Formats: sequence, structure tokens, C-alpha cells
Amino acid sequence: MRQYWAQNGFPDQSFDGLPQFNPTSGISPLAGPAPSIPGCDPSQPPPADCAVDANNPVTSYHLQTVCIENPSPSWNEGHVDWDYNDPTGQSAATLNGFVYTAGHDARTNDPPFYDTDGIRAMGYYDGTDLNFYYYMASNFATSDRFFNPAITRTHPNREYLVAATSGGYVYPEGTDAQDSSQLTQTTIFQELQAAGITWKIYVDPTNSGCSGPPYAASCLIGLSYIQNFTFANTIVSQYPQNIAPVSQYFTDLQNGTLPQVAQFEPATDAGYDEHPSTSDASPNDIQLGAAYVATLINGLMQSSYWKDSAFILTYDENGGLYDHVAPQPAVSPDGIKPVDLLPGDICTTTTGPTCDFVYTGYRIPLIVVSPYTKKNYVSHTVADATAILKLIETRFNVPALTKRDAAQPDMTEFFDFSNPPWMTPPTPPAQATNGACYVDHLP
Repeated sequence: MRQYWAQNGFPDQSFDGLPQFNPTSGISPLAGPAPSIPGCDPSQPPPADCAVDANNPVTSYHLQTVCIENPSPSWNEGHVDWDYNDPTGQSAATLNGFVYTAGHDARTNDPPFYDTDGIRAMGYYDGTDLNFYYYMASNFATSDRFFNPAITRTHPNREYLVAATSGGYVYPEGTDAQDSSQLTQTTIFQELQAAGITWKIYVDPTNSGCSGPPYAASCLIGLSYIQNFTFANTIVSQYPQNIAPVSQYFTDLQNGTLPQVAQFEPATDAGYDEHPSTSDASPNDIQLGAAYVATLINGLMQSSYWKDSAFILTYDENGGLYDHVAPQPAVSPDGIKPVDLLPGDICTTTTGPTCDFVYTGYRIPLIVVSPYTKKNYVSHTVADATAILKLIETRFNVPALTKRDAAQPDMTEFFDFSNPPWMTPPTPPAQATNGACYVDHLP
């Protein structure tokens, strides 16, 4: 970010990004060496597992491909990322395990990935690759202390995004035969409904198998992570209009029918969710995903709703990619410890501080776009994604869902309601979509 600011005329300020891009003088943190962590022992290639080798470091580098093979943020990988030798968090995080976990997963994938040494975990993109995001984060607001809620994979973190808890789950429901099929915890949408606040969930049915238009709510609900809650059944039976294709969002903008609270689900089946590639046969292009998001934000900025709206862009977890900032202590949502760990998982034979939901996950991107957003603002306040729930709860006067969202900052620091800076929105650049997409070599 700070390199982008210097190159594009934005004022410098403190931002805890990759240290090699910090200035050598002025505002801290200042320039430092590029992060480097142990890689895999080259004398033990596949089919052997990755063996951590401190004498074979991997240093952060600029990815040239806009498609990479999937690293994993799941329970075991996320804990090994904390410290290869101390995954249960007996000591402070060293963040030395990212390359190992990416290499291990590549070697055990069926078929194995190309990047069996896990060096993709140390790659980054810059403002030339994700020019729309860098522009929006620089003009509007972002944070260098925004974390996903739990050290695990997508499904539980998506559950935190709507209910401030995963009910103790670290895997998707149904991974274990003992699992409940759905969670009974209260979601933010139930609270909004009870308070008379309008809400809607938008999904992209492209390539999903849902036939339409018109689309059946019973099919669209399967494209939303709300399906993990029993409330999904109520949506289908009582509020089918509240689960809608993303095309309806643009209609709602035009017709004046946008709800007070809306959630966009990732356009996974359309290939626009920015998720790293789970199969080498179907690479997923991050630029196409960013271009899709740009249509959603641009649509809002160009509509009559812009004058009193806020669009919050974030991710459900960190994707297993390296970061130099450790997860932060957090409040257990409900006192429920992990309920679905599998035999041999980390924390099944030994325990420690990271074995409960009392730490956040890793940092995730955040962009807050609104006419009221402070210009060029960077928050340094520790928060996790349930702070979005706290903002909604604060705005509409509904109660906290769990102790986790109750403990979050309400995000009002991002806004200036007295002198809104962006009543006339800026004109962002078109997101570049010409990056090379390949997964058979790096960088």
C-alpha cells in the first residue's frame, strides 16, 4: 500500500504492510527486509512430505500469475502456520509454517499440485494487479488490524459473519457423521426481521444448476452460507423474496427497492470468488473476481442509494497465504470449544491457547466504501469480521448475537457523519483483467 501511495500521490501514513515497501524515513513502520521463512528440504522431494529446512528459506515475492494453486487456511494448517513447532500456541507466534503447509497440501493433493514446495504461500499482488482495490482502499478506508474470526477454513468463518459464532465447528457441517446438519444459532437476519429492518441475500446463480429466471428460493439458498443454519428453512418457506440472484441487486438499485441491509455471497460457481484454484484443470483468476466486485461497488456509487449507504468488502479468511502479523486474543463467542475435530487433528492429543475460539484468525483485507468514509483512512484498531455485525447492531439498535460481536468495535471510526467527504464519488479505474493465468510454474 505505501509503495502504491508514493507512486500515485497519496499522503503517506502508518500502515503495517510488507516491510520492504515502507519508506526509509518518516512515519513508522519503516523499511525492513522482505519476510523470509523456512522452505522445504530440497533433498526430500515428493513423494516424501515437505520437511522444514531453515537453510532453504523462501522470501516474499511478486506473483506474476493471477491464478495460483490453493493454499489452505484450515484448522491444522492455520495452527501450523502459527508455529511449525508450536501449533497449540504455548508461545508467541513465529509465523514460520506457511510454506510447509502449502507444500504439504500440494504433495498430498490428488492429483498433486505443481507447487510441491509451497512457495506460492509467500507471493503477493500489488497495485498493478489489483488496481481497483488499491484505488478504493487508498481513497476510502482500510485497516491493518482486521482479522478473520477463527483460525480455520471458510465455512466456520462464514458462520461467524452472520451469527458471530460457528457453534464450535471448525469444519463444514457434515464432515463428521456426528455433526448436526444445521446450526440453530440466531443469525443477524433473524434479528433484523424481528426488528422490522429489511434485508436480503444476493447470490450469483451462474453455472450453479439453479434454473431460471425466475429462480426458486429453494435452489438459491444452496448458494448462500446461510444454508448452514436452520433459519435457511424459514427463509425458503416464509421469506423467499429475501434470497435473490445478483441481477436483482441492480434492479433494486434502479427501482428503489434495495433493502436496509444486504449481503453479497461469493460468486463461486461463476468463477468470480477470487478463491485460489482447487484444481489445476480449472484455474481461478483473481482479476476476474475483482472486476466482478467492481461492478457491485460501481453500481452503488452510481445509484440514488449512494447518498446514505456503506459497502463493506472483506474476506472470510486469509487463504493460507503468509502474513507477518499474528492472530490476536479474542472473546469466546459462547464458551463452546471445538466440537468436530477429527482423530489426529491438532489439539486432539495436546492442548494450548489456540485450541479454543479465543484467538482471531489471520489478517484479512477490508475496504469501507461510503460517502461518509474518511478519506485515505487507515484503522489500526484490532477487530475481526464480526465487527460488521456490531456496526449493523449499532445502526439498527438490535442486540449482540454472542459475546464475540458484543466485544467488537462498532466501526464508526471509519466515518465522518458531520462532513461526508464523498457525496460525489470518485471515478475508479477499470480493474485490469489481462494478467497471465497459469498454475504450472511460479512466479
